[in-house]
Amino acid sequence: MKIGYARVSTHDQNLQMQKDALLASGCEMIFEEKISGKSKDRPELDKLFKTLRKGDILIVWKLDRLGRSLKDLIELMAKLKDMEVTFKSLNDSIDTSTATGRFTFNIFASLAEFEREMIRERTLSGLSAARARGRLGGRPKGLSKKNLNIAKSIKILYDKEEKSMEEIAQIFGKSRTTCYRYLDIASRL
Repeated sequence: MKIGYARVSTHDQNLQMQKDALLASGCEMIFEEKISGKSKDRPELDKLFKTLRKGDILIVWKLDRLGRSLKDLIELMAKLKDMEVTFKSLNDSIDTSTATGRFTFNIFASLAEFEREMIRERTLSGLSAARARGRLGGRPKGLSKKNLNIAKSIKILYDKEEKSMEEIAQIFGKSRTTCYRYLDIASRL
């Protein structure tokens, strides 16, 4: 049986292009996921592996849809080989049922990891250069004016000892952990 796996990294992205290609390649079943490839917790991929049987063919639109690191991809390929399941990547022209396909897989997986590492290095270099010019990246430290007022209110309610932190969290629509963090900040003011 041909089984497809489609994945996008964010909920804003669309799976339709991948699904269309998988259906055109003859997939009888497609597992879809909207989750980062870095995530170790990919429930649809887990379901897919529970569904696969000896002789099945796992098809993806592109190699990076299956895994983000070379180590991860190699582990998945070894698992597929142990299950006697072949793998095809439509855009990368990889078919592990052949020696050439297995060789191509190893080259493409290495190149994909190399590309991600290059992007990471360029990003870190850019951040470093920005810091050298006095620019800081990331979210500003501390709380916004609105959240600072909420923190002060949380401290007042907590100090009165009339409500539990759970009740205070419900009042402000925050988690208990956030309320304790806000309490800590307000206590240092």
